[in-house]
Amino acid sequence: MIPAYLKDCANGCTLSVRLQPRASRNEICGEMGDALKIKVTAPPVDSAANSLLVEYMANLLHISKGSVQILKGHTSRNKILQISGVSASEFLNKIKKS
Repeated sequence: MIPAYLKDCANGCTLSVRLQPRASRNEICGEMGDALKIKVTAPPVDSAANSLLVEYMANLLHISKGSVQILKGHTSRNKILQISGVSASEFLNKIKKS
């Protein structure tokens, strides 16, 4: 079953994220409401946390950084990510392995 924070779309999937900047390490913490909670070490200044989130997700899924885009929430903790080339079920398999 696909969780509420993850949806298949035409060329991949979309992911609802609750971002926590200035954490002690980069990690996925689990579900928080209808979002996946992700912690990153970067501060929320000059898009540093957004950039690190994109880089972290790309490394985790073994895809290019260009395949991960922030669609909504550039200045908010709540974000919608577009992940190209990865279906919702592939996403779940890859994050379970990490």
